[in-house]
Amino acid sequence: MNTAFTEKGLDSPRLCAEMLVAHVLGCDRLRLYTDPDRPASPLERETLRGLVARALRHEPIQYLVGEAWFFGLPLYVDRRVLVPRACTEAIVEQVIQHARARPGFGGPSGEATLIADVCTGSGCIAVALARHLPHARVIATDISPDALEVTARNAERHGVSDRLDLRAGNLLEPVLAHAAAGQNQALSYLCSNPPYILDAEWDAVPRNVREHEPERALRGGPDGLQLVAPIVAGAAALLRPGGLLLVEIASVTREQVLDLCRSTQAFEQPTVLNDLEGKPRTLVAVRS
Repeated sequence: MNTAFTEKGLDSPRLCAEMLVAHVLGCDRLRLYTDPDRPASPLERETLRGLVARALRHEPIQYLVGEAWFFGLPLYVDRRVLVPRACTEAIVEQVIQHARARPGFGGPSGEATLIADVCTGSGCIAVALARHLPHARVIATDISPDALEVTARNAERHGVSDRLDLRAGNLLEPVLAHAAAGQNQALSYLCSNPPYILDAEWDAVPRNVREHEPERALRGGPDGLQLVAPIVAGAAALLRPGGLLLVEIASVTREQVLDLCRSTQAFEQPTVLNDLEGKPRTLVAVRS
């Protein structure tokens, strides 16, 4: 299996093989080494062969096993949502660091910190923040009701359903509707991992992503800013002074995004953090 995965160019072929075998046997990967003589039943062998065949067609392993890890949390995923990436964890890290350094930042005494996660997808950002910030409430939005079903499943799995407000709608519209309904508390954090892949770069996207993950959640138009721009433009009206805007972006759009942020005249010293590969990836801006 490892050899076949390597020949097909799958990333981390050994890890992929271990994930599939552990999934079929109903154990964790460590058990494969501590109990290597555990026999597989005929049904398990047949199930594994089917999953291997799908993996060789570049279907993401996370979809095959129904699970992806994000910020130390196991999350359910399927083809309705993107597979969470490690680079997106930077958004969670920045919010947690900022919030823990400022006790009571959420608002008036006793009021929960209010966070919005726009284009939530699997809910990875929203669920991770709710787990690590027990005083926070999160509005998680997505244009796809199917994606919100996955978010709800992950919120329930990690015991944070009571602090997640799931809303279907386009970009900031559900958050604006929340405010218009008399919920006047300003956001402390506005987070988003929106579609941002440029049209010109689409053909270079890895096959397992391009052919299997939801295209609508990936492509950001001719300039990669089709969804990023309105989020940046509308964020100031929703954030409290000192609040953070955090948006994952295409590395080639760094300067355009910073210009967009500066043009609002509403943010202090916007910057873009590099990801683990050293590429510009996460916009961070403080509401003035």
